[in-house]
Amino acid sequence: MTDAPRAAARRARARPRRRASVVSVLGELLLTAGVVVLLYVAWQMWIGDVIMSAEANDKGKQISETWAKSAPPPLPPVLDDGSGVDAGHPRYAPPVMTAPQNGVPWGALMRVPRFGSDYAVTIAGGITRPDTLDHGWIGVYPSSGMPGQTGNFTMAAHRTTWGKPFNQLDRLRLNDAIVIETEQGWYTYRFRTLEYVTPDSVNVLDPVPQAPGAPASGRYITLTACSPLYSLAERIVAYGVFESFQPRALGAPASLKAVS
Repeated sequence: MTDAPRAAARRARARPRRRASVVSVLGELLLTAGVVVLLYVAWQMWIGDVIMSAEANDKGKQISETWAKSAPPPLPPVLDDGSGVDAGHPRYAPPVMTAPQNGVPWGALMRVPRFGSDYAVTIAGGITRPDTLDHGWIGVYPSSGMPGQTGNFTMAAHRTTWGKPFNQLDRLRLNDAIVIETEQGWYTYRFRTLEYVTPDSVNVLDPVPQAPGAPASGRYITLTACSPLYSLAERIVAYGVFESFQPRALGAPASLKAVS
């Protein structure tokens, strides 16, 4: 090796390594933090949702099985409003449920065959996030009418995150069953229509939805959630009407059958 290459090699070995600057270290820390945030968002919006939804449905199934193993309550009276018999079968007066307490599971589940045969989500009182919705429950509005009463049974739930119980509201079709299961039996409602409203459209919660001041003569159900997905800009609202009450002593109603 000549003198020139040897000198160049010595200079390369003697050259000090570049020290990491504050800016480069900060950049690496920010990049790492960004990756962690993205992983958390992915968990919260997808992986965690799948797990939380499965756990919620499993708990609902366990509650339903416990009710099924218990001695059924006595049959309620047959309706005396002229509709007490339908095609030779008695129609029973739906028991009036008491209002739930805020943030407390109510002893009621929602079953929607359109959302899958395993869909069985706990209903609780209130619609605030920390007390009710962020537990993966379906919340009952404080002003809501109760199943068994004339008026409007109104509920809210997440459409994204926290198990997203109302994620598939836009998949409902005319006459799809929306069933409220309790220890007493099953309240079956039938889906009628869907609409999108602004967040201040509170008249969807009226005793007769979208009819302020109108006296209620029927039994309705209203389900609300944020829309579009991952946004608070609007509300998606699903409306239904009451069809019948099936006492537990008679077994599960036909409305719980799977849909195609």
